[in-house]
Amino acid sequence: MNIFITIVAFLVTIGLLVAVHEFGHFWVARKLGIKVQRFSIGFGKRIWTFNGKDEDKVEYALSLIPLGGYVKMLDEREGDVDPAERHRAFNVQPVWKRFLVVLAGPVFNFIFAIAAYATVYMVGIDAVRPYLDAPNPNTPAAISGFEAGDRVVKVNDTEVASVNQLRLTLLNSYLSDRKVNIEVEAANGGNTSRVLDLSNVALLKDEGDYFGKIGLNMEMPDNIPVITEVLPDSAALAAGLKIDDHIQSINGESLTSARSFSDFISQNAGNAVTLGVLRGTEQFDLVVTPKPSVREGKTVGLIGVGLAYKYTEAGKEKLFFTRNASLGEALKMGAVETWNLSLMTLRVMGRLITGQASIKNISGPITIANYAGKSAVIGFSVFMSFLAIVSLSLGVLNLLPIPMLDGGHLMYYLIEIVKGSPVSERFEAAGMRVGMAMVGVLMVLAIYNDITRLVS
Repeated sequence: MNIFITIVAFLVTIGLLVAVHEFGHFWVARKLGIKVQRFSIGFGKRIWTFNGKDEDKVEYALSLIPLGGYVKMLDEREGDVDPAERHRAFNVQPVWKRFLVVLAGPVFNFIFAIAAYATVYMVGIDAVRPYLDAPNPNTPAAISGFEAGDRVVKVNDTEVASVNQLRLTLLNSYLSDRKVNIEVEAANGGNTSRVLDLSNVALLKDEGDYFGKIGLNMEMPDNIPVITEVLPDSAALAAGLKIDDHIQSINGESLTSARSFSDFISQNAGNAVTLGVLRGTEQFDLVVTPKPSVREGKTVGLIGVGLAYKYTEAGKEKLFFTRNASLGEALKMGAVETWNLSLMTLRVMGRLITGQASIKNISGPITIANYAGKSAVIGFSVFMSFLAIVSLSLGVLNLLPIPMLDGGHLMYYLIEIVKGSPVSERFEAAGMRVGMAMVGVLMVLAIYNDITRLVS
C-alpha cells in the first residue's frame, strides 16, 4: 500500500507540475497568435490522444515517459509550413513574442507555487512554535548564549512563527551572511538579540540536519511514555507491564518525556525501579529491575519494552498551533515564501558550483517520489506544500542559462536582441549538445545519490 501511494503521489506530482509548466507555454503562445499543434504530458510514444474542437484542432496527448512534457508549435525548422499559415509559425515571430512564450513555463510554476502556499495557509497547516531546548555544549548555539526556554521571534528582522519557518529562514540567512542575528523571547521574560556566528560551520558540505551542526535543539512537548511492546523473558514482563500502559512517574518523580524514562532505565542496570503506571482508569505502582546489558563496551539497563509517547495537554497547548490566514494575507505569505525559497535554491546552486556545498545534496526522482508519498500520507496541506516546493524548484531550474532548458533559449534571445539577428543554427545545435550533456550528468548524479540513500 505504501509503494502504491508513493507511485501515485509521484505521478500526480510530476504530471500536475509538468502540465502547469507546459500550459504556460501553450496559453501564452495561443494568446500571441502562434499555432499550437500538440500539447503532451510525457515524452516518447503517445499512449492516449484527443483533438480539440477549435479551428486548430490541437492534439492533446499523454506519452509513455512521464518525466516531462512539451508543446509542439508550428515551426518551419521542423517541417513544411503552409504559406497561408506561415505568419503563425513560432520561428517567424518577433523575438519578444518568442521570449514571452518560453518565459511563461517557469513563470506559471512560480504562480502555481504561490497559489499552493496560499491554499495551505487558507486551509491551515499544523505547526510547532520555535521554543528552544538547551543547546549542545561547545557549539555555535551554546557560544551565542541560547538557553532552554528561549522562543525565536525573528531571524535577521524576518518574523518567525514556526520551527519550519526557523529552519528555512536560518538557512537562507546563512547563505547570504555567516553571522545571523536572532531575536528571542527569553524564558525569564523580555526580548533579547543574539548573534549566531556560523563562520566556521559548513552546513552544506554533507547531508544531515544542520540544526545539529549549529547545536540548536528544539523543545519537545511534555509527554509520557506508552508501552507498545513487551518482549518475552524480559524484566518488564516479569514486573507485570502490559501494552498500552502509561508510565507517569519513576521512583515517585513525575516524567516529562519518554526520553528521560529511557535514560533513567539505561542508567540503573540491576537497580529496582518503581514505576507509576496508568492502565485504563486504574493507577498503581510496579517494581521493575533493568537487566544489565553491554552495548558498545558500556553496561546499560534494559527492561525489554517498545515505547511510544503521548503528549500532555499542556505540552500540546504550548507548542502546537494551526498556521492560517485570510485570502489576501495567504496570497502575500505565498508570494514571500516562493520568493525566499527560490532565492535559497539559487544560493545553494551557487555553492554547489563553487564546491561550498556537497553534491550529495542533489536529489533525483526517487527522493522526490519518496517525499511525495510521505507528504500525501500526512495530509492535504503538507502535500500542497511539497508541490509548491517542487514547482518553484522546477521554475528556478528551467531559468538557468543552460542550452536545452528554457533559460538557454532565453539566453539565445537576449543575444539576438543585442546583436540584432538570431544565433546561427550551428551555434544553437552545439549548445544543445552541451546542454544535453550537462543535464545528463546532473540526472545521473541525482539518481546515484537517490540509490545511495536507499541502500545506506
